[in-house]
Amino acid sequence: MENFEFCNPTKIIFGRGTEEKAGAEVAAYSQKILLHFGGGSIKASGLYDRVTASLKKAGVDWVELGGVQPNPRLSLVYEGIKLCKEHQLGFILAVGGGSVIDSAKAIAMGAVIDGDIWDFYLGKGVPTEALPIGTVLTIPAAGSEASTGTVITNEAGWLKRAVNSDLIYPRFSILNPELAFSLPKFQVACGVADIMAHLMERYFTNVSHVAFTDRLLEATMKTLIDQGPLVLSNPQDYDAWAELMWAGTIAHNNLLNTGRIGDWASHDIEHEISGIYDVAHGAGLAVVFPAWMKYVLKHDLNRFVQWSVRVWNVEMDVFNPEAVARSGIQKMESFFHSIGLGTKLADLGIKDNRIDEMADKCTGGDTRTVGNFVKLDREAVREILLLAE
Repeated sequence: MENFEFCNPTKIIFGRGTEEKAGAEVAAYSQKILLHFGGGSIKASGLYDRVTASLKKAGVDWVELGGVQPNPRLSLVYEGIKLCKEHQLGFILAVGGGSVIDSAKAIAMGAVIDGDIWDFYLGKGVPTEALPIGTVLTIPAAGSEASTGTVITNEAGWLKRAVNSDLIYPRFSILNPELAFSLPKFQVACGVADIMAHLMERYFTNVSHVAFTDRLLEATMKTLIDQGPLVLSNPQDYDAWAELMWAGTIAHNNLLNTGRIGDWASHDIEHEISGIYDVAHGAGLAVVFPAWMKYVLKHDLNRFVQWSVRVWNVEMDVFNPEAVARSGIQKMESFFHSIGLGTKLADLGIKDNRIDEMADKCTGGDTRTVGNFVKLDREAVREILLLAE
């Protein structure tokens, strides 16, 4: 096990009706804020009215910025930064899913600097301060409600890049499972795949003696396998949604990183797919992960066997461990299919071939590798994308 420090400062407020506490939580930080959200769904559902009523009750004024898209755009981030500076806003409240929260985090970092926020995403410097943010979560998936991460897409070149900083942990996150009841089934399935990917990125590690977090990761994966189909079959199942929503937060709040070094190559590869083709992140991960697994399988066959047996209930065969491992991958693919996701690039509607371009962008023109479990150069990324065709 590796040395580690763990401190997650995000206050979690979980349960029915908790969005009505937003105003009181925000008021502890600022009386003038940016209210950030996506499309019209929060207004159609009445969530907007409930949140703004709580802000009014707490004496909080706000400036609105809606319009966040999946794979959130840098151009809207720039708009948010401008609003925060012009109106001297002291806090950002993100109401939505991971895209809204990631956009809010980018605005929070950009609102306190004179330079270009995109430089951070290119690795040209690191943030030293940020506006505080809070969230009202509507989509269990990205885990951004209690993480250090933000991912933004720059329309100039369609580059999708990430920043991680302790400064952008939300100060609080409100999680009411009822807010997910109206989600489309495809969006639910993408969320399950996204959460599963966060767990697998951490699970496949070269660090030994991590049995405790292995078991935590395995249990969370099994929770998704059990609860995902339940919410798809009955979108009003509060208890199943509660399990899924909390699993999504824990999967990415860094608790399950402790003592481990995760991989993250599949995320880096998928960012190129969704950056170019604007596909749902979870749907892209359902395509990349099986291909990545088939490519790196023999690097640590025992870890894949353990995952197959413990998570997917594959029967152990000591005389043919590779067959056990491959059976686990097949069961994962079958699970993705069962919840309505594809596992091939063609399933994403991708008809042209830009594999070389994606491999090149992913590795900076073959100047860097991606991943830690196995370090992948441009040719390796290309081979994985070919496996995903």
